[in-house]
Amino acid sequence: MSAYRDKDPRINGIQTKIRVVPDFPKQGIMFQDITTLLLDPKAFKDTIDLFVERYKGKNISVVAGIEARGFIFGPPIALAIGAKFVPLRKPKKLPGKVISEEYILEYGRDCLEMHVGAVEPGERALVVDDLIATGGTLCAAMNLLERVGAEVVECACVIELPDLKGRERLNGKPLYVLVESH
Repeated sequence: MSAYRDKDPRINGIQTKIRVVPDFPKQGIMFQDITTLLLDPKAFKDTIDLFVERYKGKNISVVAGIEARGFIFGPPIALAIGAKFVPLRKPKKLPGKVISEEYILEYGRDCLEMHVGAVEPGERALVVDDLIATGGTLCAAMNLLERVGAEVVECACVIELPDLKGRERLNGKPLYVLVESH
């Protein structure tokens, strides 16, 4: 599912505010920079509004945001739909007891952690990040949530890089994106 395929008129305004930075963080990566989107209050609000419109009334009790850019989009979505926000963080950033999930991304390995007890069995969760590339980060996030008994309803990203086929790695879990980039 994609808002750009639905021809929502706000999508073009969002897409034009995303800057592409070649060879960052390493040679051959075309980095999709959402910081320029955040500089435009209308485009930023439209981004949040599109997600809120999709998820309001879906009985989602958890919005899990992936560090770091999922922390930008997740909290306003969570507040607007009446859900709690759960940060999924890089290792050694959360105090207390955590569970961890390692994963591979297009330019290395990483790990996500979540507080034990932050999500209860049976809760309905939405995973939020800025971008899906190879899908490794979203899969790790879903694994963390499902390990504690949550139902992952959908993954939501601002940008999809379809050439990297990350959607295929989500094992059929729905993915909603606003912008496709090549």
